[in-house]
Amino acid sequence: MKKYKRYTITSALPYANGPIHIGHLAGVYIPADIYVRYLRQRGKDVIFICGSDEHGVPITIKARQEGVSPKVIVDRYHIIIKKSFEDFGISFDIYSRTSNKTHFDTASEFFKKLYEKGAFIEKTTEQYYDEEAKQFLADRYITGTCPHCNNEKAYGDQCEKCGTSLNATDLINPKSTISGSKPIKKETSHWFLPLDKYETFLRKWILEEHKDWKANVYGQCKSWLDLGLQPRAVSRDLDWGVPVPIDGAKGKVLYVWFDAPIGYISATKELTNDWEKYWKDEDTRLIHFIGKDNIVFHCIMFPAMLKAEGSFILPENVPANEFLNLEGDKISTSRNWAVWLHEYLEDFPDKQDVLRYALCANMPETKDNDFTWKDFQSRNNNELVAILGNFVNRAMVLTSKYFDGKVPVKGNVTIVETELNRAIIKLKKNLEYSIENFRFREALKALIDIARLGNKYLADSEPWKIFKTEPEKVATILYYSLQIAGALTSLCEPFLPFTSKKLCKMLNLSPQKWDNIGEQHPLAEGHILGESFLLFAKIEDEEIQKQIEKLQKTKTMNEQVSLSVEPSKSEITFDDFSKMDIRIGTVLEAERVPKTQKLLKLKVDTGLDIRNLISGIAEYYSPESIIGKQVCILANLQPRNIKGVESKGMILMACGPDGVLKLVSPSELSVNGSIVK
Repeated sequence: MKKYKRYTITSALPYANGPIHIGHLAGVYIPADIYVRYLRQRGKDVIFICGSDEHGVPITIKARQEGVSPKVIVDRYHIIIKKSFEDFGISFDIYSRTSNKTHFDTASEFFKKLYEKGAFIEKTTEQYYDEEAKQFLADRYITGTCPHCNNEKAYGDQCEKCGTSLNATDLINPKSTISGSKPIKKETSHWFLPLDKYETFLRKWILEEHKDWKANVYGQCKSWLDLGLQPRAVSRDLDWGVPVPIDGAKGKVLYVWFDAPIGYISATKELTNDWEKYWKDEDTRLIHFIGKDNIVFHCIMFPAMLKAEGSFILPENVPANEFLNLEGDKISTSRNWAVWLHEYLEDFPDKQDVLRYALCANMPETKDNDFTWKDFQSRNNNELVAILGNFVNRAMVLTSKYFDGKVPVKGNVTIVETELNRAIIKLKKNLEYSIENFRFREALKALIDIARLGNKYLADSEPWKIFKTEPEKVATILYYSLQIAGALTSLCEPFLPFTSKKLCKMLNLSPQKWDNIGEQHPLAEGHILGESFLLFAKIEDEEIQKQIEKLQKTKTMNEQVSLSVEPSKSEITFDDFSKMDIRIGTVLEAERVPKTQKLLKLKVDTGLDIRNLISGIAEYYSPESIIGKQVCILANLQPRNIKGVESKGMILMACGPDGVLKLVSPSELSVNGSIVK
């Protein structure tokens, strides 16, 4: 691997239309913070960049719902988000915002350079226009009847009832959510980035040069590239955002997908006058930490933008995580089904590291994972308290009791201590390797295993039993135990920064140089330790039950305001049912449909044939998770062209009152083609 002089680390800009929740933390911000803190421990030149994404339709919608300006919304949530990150110990070098003048100037300059190079194509298209409001309508400002399930409240980009991705022009009886009137189609001109022009470059750069990227990242990029890239609009008709900086573009702003990643560059400009070396020097390693919903934007679109501009480096890695669920259900901001960071910090003061630990241990690195309050409690009580905290406390208490709080003079060193030191060095190397390969759960395990070694060493040695007869041996045991504690001050800092500070205070020690850990003993003989205190406190059942009841209350409220179970439809005859040919099939391949959020393209063995189906289940199933599953298929449904693909049939799904879709599958393995009767 190439050795770099410096590192530019970015984490996805959170939308400033709501607070931060644990899904954001586990997916993006904790892994990024661990990696950056590790690099700093190794003495690397690194900057950590983030900020609030303050443009786009979700913000204007929230503003309209509250009857305030978009600026009121972004000002409110920027403050909440920034403070939550600071209180939680996410160590950004700068947390900026895309409403800053520096960002407006940077985004405008970027657009103008591409425009002057002829990198865009201008196209005139028909879009819905509200004559009463006198404005073009973004997809979310249009509702109508879904052509697939007849839901009368479908949005212009998707139907939240059946999950199908839509175009606004697909809706039946569309109406504007602004005025309630029926919109008309009106021509409008926009600038498009011809992504197809960069397809050859992207295929070589991703599929050949970056085969080592995480499988979920590589696979999603390959799916997009294999289906062929299309020009994508970089401007839209909206009154909130960075204005398109050319003549004749009044009322048009930069599309947020184009605008937001430039925020990394503008934030770096705010941070340092030497910003160019972090963005244009080939000796800089650029890494984007994101969630899986941002993979295409950071691996295909932003690199195409940078390539078109011509002077910027490209990301060397984009270690995207999957999604984190909560108590077995998908986190949903609209349903308030989340653990909000600012509320956690109020409910569990001084327990930032407990949440960091639990989320890292359950990090959705290769597949969606689940956070439960019981697991959170178990991680704290059985690992942080019983292993790490217990080891440090025993070492400190015994040293205070037998050696007046001073590091004892070690006696004869046995093979036990020699092997102990070797084991710690090995675990440290494992920890380093795991972090450098973005396997943070694995790295955390190596860290806690070091504390386990210390605990076992004390338990096996039983110094409290032999002090009167072998005080020199006890001195050696506690000397080495304290050296392990000293090593942990630095080793745990990337994961548990607040604990690292507490441990330094307890040991009366400055953080150690990373490379010296295991090679040099940080605590000299006779060193006076600080006052001993518990690093972690047990979390009682009552505290956890309170959080569970809080979620249950949210679920109950959602059930009260949501639609009840749909009533049965009118009766049909057995002959009507017999017309449906429902078969068991196995999913052979699955990939996302480009330019959609909800659709998967599936290749299914129906027993009759192998066919393609388009299904709106991408919100609930990743392509990797559905491959190999058996499903029920309506096999004789009339074929339909969806997004340029012929879909032959329909996968049957169960849809509850909450709108969540779940596969209908046989309880036991069945022969493909088996008839459902």
